[in-house]
Amino acid sequence: MSSFMLYYALVSLAFFFTLKLLLQSRKFKNIPPGPSSLPILGNLHQLKKPLHQAFHRISQRYGQIFSLWFGSRLVVVVSSPSAVQECFTKNDIVLANRPRLLIGKHISYNCTTVVFAPYGDHWRNLRRITALEVLSTHRLNKFLEMRRDEMKRLVQKLAQDSYKEFTKVEMKTRFSEMTFNTIMRMISGKRYWGDDCEVGDVEEARKFREMIKELVTLGGANNAGDFLPILRWFDSDHLERKLKSFGNRLDGFLQGLIDEHRNAEQRANTMIDHLLSFQESQPEYYTDQIIKGLVLVLLLAGTDTSAVTLEWAMSSLLNNPNVLGKARKEIDSHIGQERFIDEPDTSNLPYLQSIISETLRLHPAAPLLVPHEASADCTIAGYNVPRGTIVLVNAWAIHRDPQLWDDPASFKPERFEKEGEASKLIPFGLGRRACPGAGLAQRTVGLTLGLLIQCFEWERASEEEIDMTEGSGLTMPKLVPLEAMCRVRLPMNKLLSENIAKDS
Repeated sequence: MSSFMLYYALVSLAFFFTLKLLLQSRKFKNIPPGPSSLPILGNLHQLKKPLHQAFHRISQRYGQIFSLWFGSRLVVVVSSPSAVQECFTKNDIVLANRPRLLIGKHISYNCTTVVFAPYGDHWRNLRRITALEVLSTHRLNKFLEMRRDEMKRLVQKLAQDSYKEFTKVEMKTRFSEMTFNTIMRMISGKRYWGDDCEVGDVEEARKFREMIKELVTLGGANNAGDFLPILRWFDSDHLERKLKSFGNRLDGFLQGLIDEHRNAEQRANTMIDHLLSFQESQPEYYTDQIIKGLVLVLLLAGTDTSAVTLEWAMSSLLNNPNVLGKARKEIDSHIGQERFIDEPDTSNLPYLQSIISETLRLHPAAPLLVPHEASADCTIAGYNVPRGTIVLVNAWAIHRDPQLWDDPASFKPERFEKEGEASKLIPFGLGRRACPGAGLAQRTVGLTLGLLIQCFEWERASEEEIDMTEGSGLTMPKLVPLEAMCRVRLPMNKLLSENIAKDS
């Protein structure tokens, strides 16, 4: 294409989008206020990562509900508690759709998984299967021993080098190893992470770990190609090409898991085997693609989110040793030192639960929740929200709203001793499209955190406080991975020694 033709095309596009925005401004009266936008780009050039913090800064000028243009797409960002309640009560069905994004197209089977599927019969069936057959209390109880074993392995590894003196340990990798192995054992019965992983093919395990790391870097809510078609034509950052390649590799991996279990001599206690048994009786609905989509959602929603939450929780405890001491005292009082804390115990430890709630308040793993899309014109907080608008809920900002919380920037689990405080949290979303994996996340985080507090003494790696700067990614990671000093508690020495000796 000649330079003249390229110039002509860009000028024509600029004119087209400017005209379109002018027509939209006339058509859509009384939309939420927001900063001025540029032709074609809209407000994309103004967005800095982390997005939830950028949105919070904009809200301080334009209010707790404001609008932006992502290219030619109208986006409404909500950080008002009352407006959020309105979204998921009066407008719950209207806002039950999802925008079609590149990650949904190329990784989530053309937006047919329970996370990305549009609201309708297909999504309702997926949600029913997820709630009743995949993440029900009965199903999670069947996998309790797997979770116990993975958390025990984490504790044993920490204990091996820290019996007599404090040892520096890097926690991010350890939490990721534990959560991914837990979910993969639930899905397929195999461990894929760590030096002692149970996958016979080392290359298979390595490829799996690389895929998971790649997925975290490819995700995001502000990929410009989702909103500027011209960028997809050129694919200058090769994002779509990367997503296509990754989607094909991920599909091949998941199909391999299904084929392996389908050809096994007998069914095992895994998610895949459970879903394949349904495929035998209802093959027209429990297709391989449906099963792969369900497995994919478990893998994405149940792993990195829990690992990130645990890292934030331990970081907060190290910066607040008085809270750590109070939690240990509660566990010693209720559980003692003759046995390990167990999953059913965690619901009877209110201060431990308050620590988890406070961690989710300050550091929600999905700070903007999952995007919603209006399927019809509606109103939010008195403003018009046209059909097709993307609605983002800034849970991070709501969780730090000084009108809602006393001393909102401080880590104070005691605030949840007041009745009704926990109901103000929205880390898993609200309404019919709230995250169905909240129960599994609470179990994983509660037991792991309880064991770490019960079994070890913890100190910061230096006199300086742990850096709590937020990074960017599919979830909300710490910018600086957590390193801490760890030593086995003297009262737990015998129990841990006996446990390691029994398993060796």
